[in-house]
Amino acid sequence: MPGERREAVAEQNAPTHATDTMAYQVATDVRALRAFVSAGALARGLSAERVELLTLAVSELATNTLQHTTGGGWVRLWAESGQLFCDVVDHGPARAFGRSMPAADSVRGRGLAIVEQICDEVAVLTGPGETVVRIRLSL
Repeated sequence: MPGERREAVAEQNAPTHATDTMAYQVATDVRALRAFVSAGALARGLSAERVELLTLAVSELATNTLQHTTGGGWVRLWAESGQLFCDVVDHGPARAFGRSMPAADSVRGRGLAIVEQICDEVAVLTGPGETVVRIRLSL
């Protein structure tokens, strides 16, 4: 169910299969990042409708990185066992998921709520100097 978080995605180790990786540093990189994610997801068998959802989720996460951290980030994309995984990695603090959607008249704050609603699973992993938001969609 979209938005549901389970430990399975968090327990998924670093990818063991072929990954595609792209870095982003500035807002103008997000357009190329969306194209990268779309092409990689289609190549791995995600349906066109689900590709649009994944692309939106990654765009929201990357924009969040650029607005709230320094140094940009990178995206890692891979598929295994009928699942598509995407890590959005940066040097910022861990994100707080589990929030409700902000009121309709709110100016900001929808990005993370959108990601939770449109992905099958979302997890936040932290390590030395980095935060990983891992999202999963079934192929």
